[in-house]
Amino acid sequence: MATLVAEPRRWTPSVAPATRLRATMAAVRLSFTWFGVRKSLSAEQKAQAAEAFHAEGTFLSAGKKLVDTQHAAFKAVTSVRTQVLHYWRSLTVPFPEAGIRLIRREEITTFDARLTSLRQELAAAVAGLDEQFGEIQAAAQERLGRLYNRSDYPQSLVGLFAVSWDYPSVEAPSYLRQLSPALYEAEARRVTARFEEAVQLAETAFCEEFGKLLKHLSERLAGNDDGRPKVFRDSAVENLTEFFERFRHLNVRSSEQLDQLVAQAQNVVRDLRPQQLRDDQPLRQRIAGQLAAVQSQLDGLLVDRPRRNILRRAV
Repeated sequence: MATLVAEPRRWTPSVAPATRLRATMAAVRLSFTWFGVRKSLSAEQKAQAAEAFHAEGTFLSAGKKLVDTQHAAFKAVTSVRTQVLHYWRSLTVPFPEAGIRLIRREEITTFDARLTSLRQELAAAVAGLDEQFGEIQAAAQERLGRLYNRSDYPQSLVGLFAVSWDYPSVEAPSYLRQLSPALYEAEARRVTARFEEAVQLAETAFCEEFGKLLKHLSERLAGNDDGRPKVFRDSAVENLTEFFERFRHLNVRSSEQLDQLVAQAQNVVRDLRPQQLRDDQPLRQRIAGQLAAVQSQLDGLLVDRPRRNILRRAV
């Protein structure tokens, strides 16, 4: 297993985490256009369905599935969306606005190129789905019976699946400085509060992800199924090492304790190969115990963390 960090970084936060985040990162917003595969039943259809249960149609909520989402062509489209979301999240930290996360500024060119490539893959997958759309509709007609309605389906799916992204400004508008200094200062305070909240969102997200990965690997190493060690996949270890790299890259250095726990866990699994843990039971038990100790400290950190109420300041 590759060593990701030669030694723990000295924790000397000379700049406030929110200030550093604001100076080194940019906002990136992601959005999708996506053909809806479900549709509510009409009032008449709901009334007919309600009769079977001797219920009133107005008290019944019901819908129909327009296409088979397990069809290979449809799964190819959703697979690209999954890749886009995973890549976006892997390079970013949360921001308290829907659809927006923060990315390191030096990563923007790489991010933009990768998203452009994935957008092309999405277009190709949608074209493949569109070629089989007639077959998919015929299968839906057979499965939906009287609920099938041709008007629920477009002539073509081209243009109905898309991904877009942009880099919105999350700073106070500079024109307000001349227009209304008081309003500009109020907006600047609001932005500062949002970056402070972003720091806490990032810290919480890292803590929760770290805890889940530790728990999963510890359980696989220490647990038994019918007296035999549980089988675990290489990904149980690989996912943890990937977390170490992402944490190192995106860490906002807001918690010395969290930094130390991540470094401690990394030292535990440094240079370990999954097969070693399968073959060497004493090693497996020792690693499980060490990771459980880290998890216990992390649980304590989560419990003891002071509540930080980052309020949306009223202007």
